[in-house]
Amino acid sequence: MAAKKKVISKEDIVSIYMNEVLEKGQKPKSVYHFAKENDFTEAEFYAFFGTLEGLEKEIFRLFFANTVDLLQKNTDYSEYDMKNKMLSFYFTFFEVLTANRSYVLQSLKLDRNPLKNLVQLTLLRDSFKEYVSEILTDDYRLEQEKLQKFQEKAIQESAWLQLMMTIKFWIDDSSAAFEKTDIFIEKSVNASFELMNVAPMNHLIDLGKFLFKEKIYSKS
Repeated sequence: MAAKKKVISKEDIVSIYMNEVLEKGQKPKSVYHFAKENDFTEAEFYAFFGTLEGLEKEIFRLFFANTVDLLQKNTDYSEYDMKNKMLSFYFTFFEVLTANRSYVLQSLKLDRNPLKNLVQLTLLRDSFKEYVSEILTDDYRLEQEKLQKFQEKAIQESAWLQLMMTIKFWIDDSSAAFEKTDIFIEKSVNASFELMNVAPMNHLIDLGKFLFKEKIYSKS
């Protein structure tokens, strides 16, 4: 009696894909070739992913999800303030990336067009921006409600830009145990939170409101 074929999982497909990219130095030509060469069906692939590009995006999203899972296993994490949550995220996320460094380096240079390589990060970007919104506390919110939504988007976009800069620094880092990246993370996160200090901005808004009222009422 023939042995029953193992049911392939989403994690299996991700692992097979990452190994193939590393071993061949290029991504599969098509879903058909990828499935046939690895002894599963196209239907099994499409049960989890719509395209190879969707699979590539999901891999980077999984790096993010694994990071958050590790953070939440730390019982002290929920008590951290926003800055320490962000620092914890960075250090943990780059540990996850380092564990998969060969794949990350290979995948981000597969296409000659850098912008096409960055498309892989779109799900990571969405997840990270949502994470930033979730950990944003009132300490860093403007008092004026009308400006809070604009401010939140600005913080999300600047945080994403900072993460991209850190990934680029990590890619180029040749120091032992990537210790220079750790230093870069600490300094850049500290600097960004100094810039996010809303107290001076709130004072400027109050001054603006005062001057506006003075100008209006002085004419009446």
